[in-house]
Amino acid sequence: MRALVQRVTRAEVTVAGRPVGQIGPGLLILVCAMQGDDGAVADRLAGRVARLRIFRDDADKMNRSLLDTGGAALVVSQFTLAADTRSGNRPGFSAAAPPDEGRRLYERFAAALAGLGVPVATGEFGAMMQVGLVNDGPVTIWMDTDTAAG
Repeated sequence: MRALVQRVTRAEVTVAGRPVGQIGPGLLILVCAMQGDDGAVADRLAGRVARLRIFRDDADKMNRSLLDTGGAALVVSQFTLAADTRSGNRPGFSAAAPPDEGRRLYERFAAALAGLGVPVATGEFGAMMQVGLVNDGPVTIWMDTDTAAG
């Protein structure tokens, strides 16, 4: 799986003008299931994201995690994170998991975060969404299952 993690003071997602998820301080997580991913991968990535120390401590150092701060997560599916731009001008998305598998792993990732005690809001899988956020820092971290494994 791939995830683009952004530390935010607030974030929201709407579909057709109606709000479907919003959070205050925490993380906006754009997530994409890749071909060959399974539930264990989703669980492992969720644990790594929840424990990622990118929030400031009392000494003003990035030393606290989402679990430490009690912040929330807004999890939004984004298959375009699978984009292959190595040739031509039109990205390919064949590395993304098929839609049914992508939905299952997206939902598993969100449930795994919630199971760790993180308040979770979500977007709407497969919908055309508008995402608004205030990136705090800005802090934006790219993660995938290769880096999440270690």
